[in-house]
Amino acid sequence: MIDLKLLRDDPDRVRASQVARGDDPALVDALLEADEARRAAITTADQLRGAQKEVSASVRSASPEERPAVLEQAKALAAQVKEAEAAQSAAEAALRAAHLAVPNVVIAGVPAGGEADYVVLEQVGEIPTYGFRVRDHLEVGELLKAIDTERGAKVSGSRFAFLTGPGALLELALLNHAMAVAQRAGLTPVIAPALVRPEAMEGTGFLGAHAEEVYRLERDDLYLVGTSEVPLAAYHSDEILDELPVRYAGFSSCFRREAGSHGKDTRGIIRVHQFDKVEMFAFVALEDAEAEHARMLELEKGFLTDLELAFRVIDTAAGDLGSSAARKFDCEAWLPSQERWLELTSTSNCTDFQARRLGIRHRTADGVRPAATLNGTLCAIGRTIAVLLEVHQREDGSVHVPAALRPYLGGVEELTPR
Repeated sequence: MIDLKLLRDDPDRVRASQVARGDDPALVDALLEADEARRAAITTADQLRGAQKEVSASVRSASPEERPAVLEQAKALAAQVKEAEAAQSAAEAALRAAHLAVPNVVIAGVPAGGEADYVVLEQVGEIPTYGFRVRDHLEVGELLKAIDTERGAKVSGSRFAFLTGPGALLELALLNHAMAVAQRAGLTPVIAPALVRPEAMEGTGFLGAHAEEVYRLERDDLYLVGTSEVPLAAYHSDEILDELPVRYAGFSSCFRREAGSHGKDTRGIIRVHQFDKVEMFAFVALEDAEAEHARMLELEKGFLTDLELAFRVIDTAAGDLGSSAARKFDCEAWLPSQERWLELTSTSNCTDFQARRLGIRHRTADGVRPAATLNGTLCAIGRTIAVLLEVHQREDGSVHVPAALRPYLGGVEELTPR
C-alpha cells in the first residue's frame, strides 16, 4: 500500500504516477475520498463515545426525577454509538479496498508508457555470430538428450518438460553457482515453500493484475508461488526487525498459468508452467532502497558475465511494472535462434509498498517505521539453460561450458551429443 501521508500531502505525484503507468488517476481521488470518509467516521464515533461516557457518568448523580430521562438519553446514545461503529467499520473496509486498488508510486525518472517504452541503459558484450545454421535450444537439447518435451507433455500436458542427463546437471550447476554468488555477497540461502496462504500472495501484490497467472488450490485455500519473492516477503510479516539490511537468496519451484501467452515461446522451455529459480530478496531502510537496487543489479550482471553471455540492461517503463514495483531493471540476453533479446533476470524496488501490506517494520532512532523491500532474479534456471545451449552451441552439436560452471560439472568443458 502507498503511504497515506504521501497521498494527503502530494496527491498530484500519485496521480502523475498513475498516468505514467497508464492507470486511472481517478483511483487516487477515490482513495482520497475514502480516507476522508474514514477519518470523519472515526471522529463521529469518538465524539459519540465521549458523549455516551459523560451521560453514563451523570446517571449516578441524577436525581430520581431526572434519572429516567438521563437513562433514556444514555440508551439513545448507545444505539448511536453502535451505528457509528458500524459506519466506521464500513468506512475502514472501503478505505482498504480503495487503498489496495492504487499501485506503488513510480520513482522519478522511470520511463512512462507500456511494454515497448523501456530505455536501454547499457549493453555488455557483443552479439554472437555463427558461421553455420543456428539451432534453437530445443534442437540442441534433444541432440544432447538434455530436454524431453514430448514426454513432459505426455505426463503433464503442454508447457512441461523433463530435464535429463546433462540438462539436469546443468540446472544443478546453475543453482549451485547462483547460491555461491549470493552467499559471497552476504545473502542467506533459503529453501522456500512453494505453497503460501492468501495473505502472503495479496501482501506481495500478486492477486491484482497477476491473479490469472496464479494457480490456486481451492480445497486448501493455498496458492502455488510464481516466484519465491512471495514467501520471502512474507517471512517477516507482522514483525519488527531490529537491524537492517536483511538479505536472502531463496530457491523454489515456481508455477505460472501463462494465461494470455498462447503462441509466445511455446516451443522448448522458455515459457513453461513449472520452473526453478533463485531469487534475491532484501529488507532495507527506505532511504537505502535505491542503493540496494543498484547492488542487486550488479549481482545479476556479474552472474550473466560469469555465464559468458552478451546482455543488455533496460529501465522498464511504468506501464510494464507490477503493482508493487516503483522501478524495475531487466537484464536481457541475446537469443540467437530468434535474433532478439530475452529477459533472463529482473530486479524491482518495491519501496515500502509490500511492507505496509505485510506489516513489516524496523526500529530506528526515531521509532518504528515500515521497511523497504526489494527483489531480484539471480537465475531463472530453465530459460537460462535455453540461452546457454543456444549461445554456446557449436556446429557439431556440442556446447561450450562456461568456466564458472565447470567446477559443478566435474570439470567438463563441453557437452557433446549422445
